[in-house]
Amino acid sequence: MTVFAFCLTFCLSPPKLFAGDEDAMPVTPNPSPEAVKLLQYLCSISGKQTLAGQHCVPLVGSTRLAGVQKATTRYPALFGQDFGFSEPGTWDGINYRQQIVDEAIRRNSEGFIITLMWHAVRPIEEEPVDFRQSVQGELTDEQWHDLITPGTSVNEHWKSQVDVIAFFLKQLRNAGVPVLWRPYHEMNGDWFWWGKKEGEDGYKKLYRMLYDRLVNFHGLNNLIWVYDCNEVRENIDPYDKYFPGQDVVDIFATDVYRNGFSRTDYDQLLALAGDKPIALGEVGAVPPPDTLRAQPRWTWFMVWGEPGAGAGFQGYMAIRAVYESDEVVTLDKLPWVTVKKPTVHYPILR
Repeated sequence: MTVFAFCLTFCLSPPKLFAGDEDAMPVTPNPSPEAVKLLQYLCSISGKQTLAGQHCVPLVGSTRLAGVQKATTRYPALFGQDFGFSEPGTWDGINYRQQIVDEAIRRNSEGFIITLMWHAVRPIEEEPVDFRQSVQGELTDEQWHDLITPGTSVNEHWKSQVDVIAFFLKQLRNAGVPVLWRPYHEMNGDWFWWGKKEGEDGYKKLYRMLYDRLVNFHGLNNLIWVYDCNEVRENIDPYDKYFPGQDVVDIFATDVYRNGFSRTDYDQLLALAGDKPIALGEVGAVPPPDTLRAQPRWTWFMVWGEPGAGAGFQGYMAIRAVYESDEVVTLDKLPWVTVKKPTVHYPILR
């Protein structure tokens, strides 16, 4: 059992903000104790504080964490990664998956919360792939029908692709690492092959197929399932259109790059989530402290790019202001963290 898992299980007594915080349970049957405690902690801070997070792409390992620390003097509470899709040695290389898992276990032992995703390739081709041609490619209606139909070659190929990712997620389960899992994200837009698939046999079916494969077939009980949309705007559908059901979603999230943390997005996502936590799955820029005070139900944000990138000095000032605000929880503020200084950061590339 990792230090983080031990402290989550035996040391954590989060403040109770909503009725039922202590009774909150993941949608997964027989969830791991670590997943239960993590979800309960997220419920406990909902409406009060927001966790800071940073995405770290496969090629560069966890070096972005050092960038955040340099800009803010603090580390984020969340460590994010992607299982990738591209040629070995490239930005999203599939050859980094084992090292990503090893790094996630290491970061978890230091107290970081782990959030993972997967830009899945189309189930009609083999990895590695080109992003625009595959991940942002399309499936014909016939191919989609075959995908959701058991026994077809496309469906069997999809299973084999999912099983590869399950192999890595099982290592995290066995190490006692709970994972905020964001599958098939931004489905209400049309830029991924799984996007804008309407009806009961559309995206909802695919999401539930993945849930069944990972939970019921592979026995993964360490995942906290995040339904992660994109901020609603022109040509991007409402949050509820592809919602697969309360029985397979623990947390509701949206990705914000253009709308500037619109109150409308916040209210619409809350209406769908009810008492369940909501989050900013990906953001292009940090939400200002004033936004977090006005929209207190965000339980975390995860910056997608380099800390402060593209905004120069003002970007670094903005991220520092957020990390120093009372509304934001950084690594050192997590109640189970005892590590004073995380280990040396290094690129995964060798």
